[in-house]
Amino acid sequence: MTTAQKETLGFQSEAKQLLHLMIHSLYSNKEIFLRELVSNANDAIDKLRFELLSNTELASVTEELRIRIDVDGDAKTVTITDNGIGMTRDEAISHLGTIAKSGTAQFLDSLTGDQKQDSQLIGQFGVGFYSTFIVADKVVVESRSAKAAKEEAVRWTSEGEAEFEVETIEREEAGTSVTLYLKSDEAEFADGWRIRNIVKKYADHVSVPVVMKQMATEEDKEPEDEVVNSAKALWTRSRSDVSEDEYKEFYKLVSHDFQDPLKWSHNRVEGKLDYTSLLYIPSKASFDLYQRESPRGVKLYVQRVFIMDDAEQFLPLYLRFIRGIVDSNDLSLNVSREILQKDPAIDSMRSALTKRSLDMIEKLADDEEKYQVFWDEFGQVLKEGPAEDFGNREKVAGLLRFATTESASATQNQSLKAYIERMKPEQDKVYYVAAENYHMAANSPHLEIFRKKGLEVILFHDRIDEWLVSHLAEFDGKQFQDVAKGELDLGDLQDTEEKQHQEETEEEFKGLVEKISKLLEENVEEVRMTHRLTESPACLVVSEDDMGMQMRRVLESAGQAVPENKRIFELNPDHPLVQKLNDESDSDRFNDLARVLYDQAQLAEGSQLNEPATYVARLNKLLLELSK
Repeated sequence: MTTAQKETLGFQSEAKQLLHLMIHSLYSNKEIFLRELVSNANDAIDKLRFELLSNTELASVTEELRIRIDVDGDAKTVTITDNGIGMTRDEAISHLGTIAKSGTAQFLDSLTGDQKQDSQLIGQFGVGFYSTFIVADKVVVESRSAKAAKEEAVRWTSEGEAEFEVETIEREEAGTSVTLYLKSDEAEFADGWRIRNIVKKYADHVSVPVVMKQMATEEDKEPEDEVVNSAKALWTRSRSDVSEDEYKEFYKLVSHDFQDPLKWSHNRVEGKLDYTSLLYIPSKASFDLYQRESPRGVKLYVQRVFIMDDAEQFLPLYLRFIRGIVDSNDLSLNVSREILQKDPAIDSMRSALTKRSLDMIEKLADDEEKYQVFWDEFGQVLKEGPAEDFGNREKVAGLLRFATTESASATQNQSLKAYIERMKPEQDKVYYVAAENYHMAANSPHLEIFRKKGLEVILFHDRIDEWLVSHLAEFDGKQFQDVAKGELDLGDLQDTEEKQHQEETEEEFKGLVEKISKLLEENVEEVRMTHRLTESPACLVVSEDDMGMQMRRVLESAGQAVPENKRIFELNPDHPLVQKLNDESDSDRFNDLARVLYDQAQLAEGSQLNEPATYVARLNKLLLELSK
């Protein structure tokens, strides 16, 4: 062997942190290492099956694809071997040494210090291979790519420290072997019965045989091989034959998640199309959920042959958190992403699977506690639905949750249906206000008249909310109305006396409106009296056809150019400061007070002042005059 064939390399700095964590901190569920390794082996075999569809000359591929587990109690080792796609030297360095795609940084940022909770993040962040160091103080991986010659195999060795070794070796069979040299206090995993029980628990429904030596019954008889899992794809079985625990463990296998799913839906469709789907709602969002370009989608099988990992064509983007599999009899085995995009059967399946997913979420909503878990994890993604899926817009809207003025906290737990059921008989609109956060929305001056009249208002405080309502427009025949837009018209919710008072004050303060309009003509589109305020002296509103302020902030923060638009300055005629302003004869004091009220209206809505120092100077001047 030449010097070039063997080298010592260093782990990424993040990988060093991760290895230290695995070795010294996460002890709550040590047996997950076997689930992760069997799952990786199964993925390697699935990838090989797909390669065989187009390349029948792959090196050393045996007819029987299987996973083998060998246990040596004397040497305290466990070896997991597959005859799947295998790895080249470069792939071993990339996949095992640099973990560039594993999401390790986000994993480390998400740690809470609770061993049980932190260990559950392992599968979620795709760092399952490193769980081997929970039980092993040395790990050796030998692999040969199915596309490479036997003398081009690789051995990767690590003791969980800062470095790892890679060397070129010869290997007769394509595939990968992972050998764990167990720590002295982890000898329990060198026991055949213990390993069998873990396989039955976590990997019984891996679709390839998991093989082990039979437990010896006679000392002079060589134990034979036996299959220790059912080796039958779970989705091909009848729902009545599959237990709840089996569904949960299968989810963990296909998703590499450690936590139980919130809900699942298993269905067989026969007729024009023939396919089976098994869809899951996770209980925890993946670290890349909000990166819309990240790989997503269900696993696609054709006649139980694995085709691809992230078949995104079967579900819309706003359902990208759904996990599971689709197995079709109506697609060709050599299906590619290009064919998927053109196949009319895909559109039919996508429509049906979207409806199936929404039905599953709808059923989950029957359990308020579980649905709140779901909403806290995936609610903002689901809010993308009305804009992306016009056909299911009303159905998605029924699944949305918001905080309202009736909520005790910022928790979004009120449905649009529940809001409409609580509406007053004379109310014909769904009222909402949008702000940067819950507290700004809940304390918006625009809510004052609504609180006085006991009218519930939805508090939009997610960045996506105003964009959402621009595509939703109405729900159950009720239009949405931004309480900070246009003239306030409460219709039958206003009595004759209130309307008369409004007309009288408009006439009484006509001169004040003209003076302030002239003073602020460069800042505002219009000045007018308002009856939407009961406690605040003034507020700013947007014209009916203009973009809302929260939407403007979102677009501006994203670097998009937003057209400039002046707003309407509304004054409360019943407020003492406005009445004082109306009686003010000193022009300088009038100007200062009017501008202070205008600046305060900007602050109340969450906007930044163009000249905060000038505002402070004016306010201080008025305070000093009052103190004389």
